[in-house]
Parts: sequence; C-alpha cells; structure tokens
Amino acid sequence: MTAEIRIRPAVVDDAVAIARLHRAVWCDTYRDLAPAEVYRLLDEDFRLMRWNEMLANPRQHQCVLLAEQDNRLVGIGAIGAPSEAAFDGRGEIRSLYIDPTVKRQGLGRRLMRELALQLAAMGYAGAGLGVVVGNHPAVAFYRSLGGRMIGRYTDPGPIWRSDNLIFVWDDLSALR
Repeated sequence: MTAEIRIRPAVVDDAVAIARLHRAVWCDTYRDLAPAEVYRLLDEDFRLMRWNEMLANPRQHQCVLLAEQDNRLVGIGAIGAPSEAAFDGRGEIRSLYIDPTVKRQGLGRRLMRELALQLAAMGYAGAGLGVVVGNHPAVAFYRSLGGRMIGRYTDPGPIWRSDNLIFVWDDLSALR
C-alpha cells in the first residue's frame, strides 16, 4: 500500500530538500536537452542559493507547495505573477518537479490542482507555463490536463537560455 502524500506550503527550512530534489529531477529531465556546461553550473549549491532567496523573501503573488510522503519530499510546485508578457495576465506555474519514484501515481495532477486553487485565490482566472522544447513527457502531461499551446518564448534563465513552448488554461476550473 502506498503511503499518503501530504501537500503543504514551503518554508525556508525546506530549502535544502527542495534544492536536492530540484537538481535531481532537473538533471534527469533535461539530460538530453541542456548543454553539458549547464549541469556543472546549475548544481545543488546554486539551487540552494536560489531557493533560500525565494523562500526567505517571498513576493506577493508567489507560492511554493511541497508534496511529502513518509516525511520525504517527493514533489515541488511553484506559482507566481507572470514573468512573460506572452502569458497575457494569466498566473504562471513556474515549477513542477515530481520525484521519479512517485511518477504516474497522480501527484502531478494533484499538485496542479492545488496550484490552480492558489492562483484563483490570488485573483487569476487562468494559468500559463513554459515547457522546454523537447520535453515530450511534460508536453503530453500538460495536454492531458487540457493545456493549450499558444506560442513560444526564450527563457533568459540565470545561465541557460532555453527555448520554451507556452501552454495555457484560460479557466482554472479545468485544473481543479
């Protein structure tokens, strides 16, 4: 029997676990998409610095949710105000990382639902996100949730300028 998964808001003390999971999932997801030099530079220490900064200085219209199973971090979801004009005023889903050991058990859908609820509470009617070109599993996942591709943009990133597809949901109730 699978242990229950609990979803809760992140706090500063979670930064180490978040950085570790973020790095591991990111490396697995982008191993064939990102340049080799990016792996060296976007290490766990870099991720820790970024998560510490974000969690210690939360901005208005920002939320980070964590999924835990048996007191172990298994998922991260982050939302905020749109970072690109292309999102056209929709709230942005900035991160969704799921530990591969719990993939295909509904956690991604559950985190998306919780993120949609948070976006609605922030006053957004819709959501948007960027998916790195070539990340076919994520594209299929977002399409299965009713996401509609509306364009592309280049994410300036802190180190890697990735080409991204834009997926949107005009009505957050589609994710709830």
